[in-house]
Amino acid sequence: MSGVRTSKRILKSTVAVAAAGTVALAPLAPLYAQEGGGALDPITIRVGANATFTRVEFAGVIGARSQVRREGDAVIIRIGSTAAPDISRLRVDPPPGVEKVETRAVRGGTEVVLTLADGADIRSGSSDGAVFVNFYPTAPEASILPAAPVEAVTVPVASRLGPDKVTLDFKWDRPVPAAVFRRGEAVWVVFDAPGRMDMDGARALGPATAAHWTATPDHVAVRIAAPRGLRVSAVATGSTWSVTVGGPAASAGGVTVDREDTGEPALVARMAGATRAIWLTDPMAGDRFAAVTARAPGKGFADSRQTIDMTLLPTAHGLAVETLVPDLLIRADGDLVTLGRPGGLTLSAPSATLDEANAEPGAPRKGRYPGLIVDGWENTGHAGFAARYRELQDAAGAESAAAGDDPRAPIEARMALARFLVGSGLYYEAIGVLNAVVAQTPNMQGEPELRGLRGAARAAIGRLAEAQGDFASSAVASDPASAVWRGYIAAKQGDWESARQAFSAGAGAVDDFPPIWRARFGSAHAEAALESGDPEAARALLAYVFSQNAPAADQLVARNVQARLFEQDGMGDRAIAVYRAVSRAPLDNVAVPAKLGVIRLSLERGTMKPDVAARELEALRWRWRGDAIELSVIRELGQLYLSQGLYREALTALKGVNGRMQRLSGAADLQTDLSNAFRMLFLEGGADGLQPVQALGLFYDFRELTPVGADGDEMVRRLSRRLVDVDLLDQAAELLKHQVDERLDGVAKAQVATDLATIYLMDRQPEKALQALWSSRTTLLPTALNAERRALEARALMTLGRYDHALEVLGADASSEAKAVKAEIFWKQENWGGAAALYEAALGDRYRNTAALTPDEEARLIRAGVGYSLAHDAAGLGRLSRNYRPFVAGARSKVALSIALDGMGGMDGAVSASDFATLSASADTFAGWVNEMKSDLRQRTGGNRPATPARS
Repeated sequence: MSGVRTSKRILKSTVAVAAAGTVALAPLAPLYAQEGGGALDPITIRVGANATFTRVEFAGVIGARSQVRREGDAVIIRIGSTAAPDISRLRVDPPPGVEKVETRAVRGGTEVVLTLADGADIRSGSSDGAVFVNFYPTAPEASILPAAPVEAVTVPVASRLGPDKVTLDFKWDRPVPAAVFRRGEAVWVVFDAPGRMDMDGARALGPATAAHWTATPDHVAVRIAAPRGLRVSAVATGSTWSVTVGGPAASAGGVTVDREDTGEPALVARMAGATRAIWLTDPMAGDRFAAVTARAPGKGFADSRQTIDMTLLPTAHGLAVETLVPDLLIRADGDLVTLGRPGGLTLSAPSATLDEANAEPGAPRKGRYPGLIVDGWENTGHAGFAARYRELQDAAGAESAAAGDDPRAPIEARMALARFLVGSGLYYEAIGVLNAVVAQTPNMQGEPELRGLRGAARAAIGRLAEAQGDFASSAVASDPASAVWRGYIAAKQGDWESARQAFSAGAGAVDDFPPIWRARFGSAHAEAALESGDPEAARALLAYVFSQNAPAADQLVARNVQARLFEQDGMGDRAIAVYRAVSRAPLDNVAVPAKLGVIRLSLERGTMKPDVAARELEALRWRWRGDAIELSVIRELGQLYLSQGLYREALTALKGVNGRMQRLSGAADLQTDLSNAFRMLFLEGGADGLQPVQALGLFYDFRELTPVGADGDEMVRRLSRRLVDVDLLDQAAELLKHQVDERLDGVAKAQVATDLATIYLMDRQPEKALQALWSSRTTLLPTALNAERRALEARALMTLGRYDHALEVLGADASSEAKAVKAEIFWKQENWGGAAALYEAALGDRYRNTAALTPDEEARLIRAGVGYSLAHDAAGLGRLSRNYRPFVAGARSKVALSIALDGMGGMDGAVSASDFATLSASADTFAGWVNEMKSDLRQRTGGNRPATPARS
């Protein structure tokens, strides 16, 4: 094949341009599209040859990331795909100087191995979105193929981190033209000069994630991976280009784009210092786009514009053009950049570009900035509002009717109507007009003025989230008036730091607004300064507000901020006087925060009782809703209820933030208050003063606040212990079962399951106790915990009458818990002697302590005596009687204990075997075990067991 155009382009962009001759490239992949024909396949191999060398290119999204290395006579190209590429053409007709071609699978990819013949050599590199290897049958002379162009200097790159941003400094040795713009998830920096980037000083990228560069003999392109929400700006200082990703947007205007209809339809961009268009291939998407570079100082295209043939992207410097057509022509000539096609671009009618020549005479004109409200838009002339409104409305309607069904009809008259409505304070009506424009002409969604006007109208009526969407558009990213609106919205949402940053970015546009809006912006900025700890700035901003002669309602907003300033300065009397005056206003948006200030100061001074304050705050809570004011009222009310011990009321109040308000900045602080209150109640003992049933009900009503992890598990254990203390065993078991089933793993699960099994046994539910123990088995449990679990399992089996199995579980365990269970089993098996010996052993040398016996100790002593009698062990009974006879006088069951110590021969032989049976039944040790377990559970919830993290 000839491939002349393709050959010329490739030769021009490689170091082999000095080699004479023409390289004809033939694609191996049958679906490969020629230049301009669209995106390449993921892996595309192309081969071309001339008299000197053969060139093999690896292109496409995956192929362009290939790595070339040489090991002796083998040239290895590693491709990051486990699917082997089609190399059949290379195998059948290998390049001169290549003896063998093969592929082999490696971890995470495939390698193409080409074995060189004796004396053969290669040169490799990257160009035009492809990795290439040039094969020479004999090594080329240095004069024919220089190693690198002299102009390819090394460019040090250094990164500087700031709050939520990173700045990359590209330190060239001379001023070079550049283009800087965002494309999808990446920021592109393109330099119209050869070079090599030294990225050692740019390893810290802050909010960005990665930076890669590629070079050709005439340009360098750097791709910085960065999330879409991060703004980009660029500035040149001498020979250094500084590109900032993140932070507030900087002004990026200076480039305008207009129609050129003198010949074939085209677009002309006026960009001082434009040099040329550089075509690039995106390694992630595989498509082609162009960057038009320009010399410093910084100048960018702040808009986005789309035609059928192409899309102009917003830029921080230079121009960026996306296109799907193969024949788009981009020509830089001096300060003009012409974009066209051989047959002309497909453009809408000239009137669709907001040409103001079509506006009605005297109609409100476009403002200096997209988000600006111009003083005078509301002028009605001598005829009055109604006549002026009908005039503008009729002009818009007539224009629309004349256009018929053309969706790209002239829209300047409708924009003029929208300006008049915004200037007149008819924001709802203005939004309707602007939405109708977008519905009829969807590409107007990217028009900066439409975004700015609609965002301003939405912010003015409190639709803050919708306004944020308009002002987040790239169309107004560099507009200072829109920055002012972003500051105003952030202040209304309680995001004080963002408000101050945005107000600072738009400071130069504030004085271009009408006085009423200058006052509103000044009040919002003053409040942000006060809340962020800058009272001096707040004082100066308030003075600015009061100088605007704004309406009374807007002055009252500023008076509220002034009262806050008095409060911070320690002038409480002046503050409360201003608050009281403003609170009498018939405007809820200013009266509610003023009333809140009165309540807060009155509580601090003790001039208002908490119950009265609570009633006042409850009323305020429903008087003004939906923004930071309501959050302040709710937070104050919740703290007041907590201080009064009204825990349910406090949690209910703090939880009363709906989904829309969750997006406000102050909602995070309120959520922290709510979590802290729940922690105070159920982890720090705040709810211990409530009845257990009340505490349980409170916990269940707000259980979604239980934190994940050890703290949440400890809350549940503490509450379950309180329920066990009052014999609410079912409720306690339900709490712990949720922990075991849903939240815990490993040792922590085994610990809590042991407590759960204990409660089930206390509630005489041995089957559930066994299920809890068996479902939580794990290895490497602490020795003490293992012994406790064995004893519980044996006790449960004993309760079910499985005595032999229970004894097998205990085995040779000699712990006190195991001995206690064995004694119970022997007693039930009527192994009287064995049971008596264990009961006596459990008492130890208790007889040396003269204090009265506990009920559990009495029960064990009675069983020991009865056991020795029934076993006819006179020696054991005698020993027991000698040691414990003095305790009979102070015993709770004197008669039973005396009989047990005397045996069947005591009491003049009046005690029969049936009396012993009755005595045996009355000496129940279960109650003593339950009391012991309650005490044990109480100690465990005190923190004796090590905490183990819960699974999320």
